[in-house]
Amino acid sequence: MKTPTPASDFAHDFSNSPFHYENETAYQQWKINKLVDYPKSISQLIVPLHDPKKLTAAEIQQLKTLLLKTNMAIYDIRGEAREDKSIPEEIGLQLGIQALDKNECADDDGFTSIQVVDNGLHAIYIPYSEKGINWHTDGYYNRLSEQIYSMILHCVRSAREGGENQLWDHETIYMMLRDENPDYIKAMMAADAMTIPKNVLNGQLIRPDRSGPVFMITEAGRLHMRYTARARNVIWKADELTQKAQQTLREILNSDSVFKFQGSLKAGQGLICNNVLHTRSAFKDDKQNPRLLYRGRYFDKIIL
Repeated sequence: MKTPTPASDFAHDFSNSPFHYENETAYQQWKINKLVDYPKSISQLIVPLHDPKKLTAAEIQQLKTLLLKTNMAIYDIRGEAREDKSIPEEIGLQLGIQALDKNECADDDGFTSIQVVDNGLHAIYIPYSEKGINWHTDGYYNRLSEQIYSMILHCVRSAREGGENQLWDHETIYMMLRDENPDYIKAMMAADAMTIPKNVLNGQLIRPDRSGPVFMITEAGRLHMRYTARARNVIWKADELTQKAQQTLREILNSDSVFKFQGSLKAGQGLICNNVLHTRSAFKDDKQNPRLLYRGRYFDKIIL
């Protein structure tokens, strides 16, 4: 099994990268390529799968093409809505990801059952309620050596009402913020740009303070993002540039944009992504057939 990426992987010289805030020539060429044939609706992200455990070469290519362009794809397994975690697991394995983040809320197999929970550890966290969730990337509170690079969200049963997701490719967010002011990217790449305060539960330290950048360039040259739009339980660096950058980023996320996708996963559908920004609206559950999704958070990068 692959191990999490060392924090040192973010310390290499990436001056030739289009994501380096001083490399304007490479950035402009990357931007041209990024915008060519960029999908205009969430329906363009859907890839039907015949057998999720035996993907065809064409299906894998379709998924990877979308992931390379938008960092996300939605697979659609017609007629498959069973409570079977091996479905998303096998899809992940066929795309080269297997190192699951077995966090404290995960099930024994490493996947997490996202459903309404009224008691126990899960009950104190918003994902296990009917409440909405603001813009974030998964695992933004993880240490830098255990970043979540990819994620699968597999729907077994959708909510009776609500529970829609908004999805936003972090590369287009980077692009919009950089076009506003390249210095904002410099601020957001600082090692202490965003700090998530420690988590203490019943007097026990669950997680210490975690500081890190918002935008990072991985060793493979891909752009990675850690972010939460929460107003509480996040501390932004106090300098003026970082404050302006985070406020501008928040305004972009709250704006109307052709890059923002919105929709609800139906039974048998799943989101596979390079940990893009996403939200969830509040919902009302069906008590007889409650909403259930399986989430896999991976330390691996999808091989493209």
